[in-house]
Amino acid sequence: MRISNRFEKHIVAAAAVAMGAAAAANAAVVYSGIINFVCAVDIDGCYINVQTNVLSNGPQSGVPGWDVNPYSTGGGMNFYGGAAGGGMMRYPGLTTGTAGNLALGTSIGSPGSYSNSTSANAVVFGAAAGQWTYSANNIVGFKFIAADTLTHYGWMRFAIGAATGSTTVGMTRTVVDYGWENTATTSILAGAGIVPAPGALALLGVAGLVGARRRRA
Repeated sequence: MRISNRFEKHIVAAAAVAMGAAAAANAAVVYSGIINFVCAVDIDGCYINVQTNVLSNGPQSGVPGWDVNPYSTGGGMNFYGGAAGGGMMRYPGLTTGTAGNLALGTSIGSPGSYSNSTSANAVVFGAAAGQWTYSANNIVGFKFIAADTLTHYGWMRFAIGAATGSTTVGMTRTVVDYGWENTATTSILAGAGIVPAPGALALLGVAGLVGARRRRA
């Protein structure tokens, strides 16, 4: 029985993401593992040092050398990209605006456009490409100056809660995980380093079986 085209495409997509992550891992990607850290809904928010894997809700003095700071006092989402030279990546093709919601496999590197202005880093929620989505996972790209004083690139995944409709009590913002490229000035793919879940591994096995059957045909 022939597998439907739709199912085949799903398998191929899962295989591409998993293989891309494996290749990136070989290129010295540092992966945090699943964290699920809930950011405070206030002016300080959460301070994150991706190199030491330390996350803490404000004040910033609690996380020396922090690299990324998601924060907001309401139902939105703001970012500050740390020291000079850091910043959050805009959606590919844009040169103005704030951090974009990136698809898995998006390249994050020097060709991208970055913002490090607190006044310009309130992300936009909506249905258009690159806009953030409530009640879903969203991925942001960033660059930072590491301990070696050189620029490194990374990605970070957030689980965004439901919109509250309030200006004083915002939706939840949970840091799920992140990865960064240990080799300076080297691009990284959004999602690189993630270990495929058992279901994804099963899909990869089915994809290999389909390929083997076709080769024998």
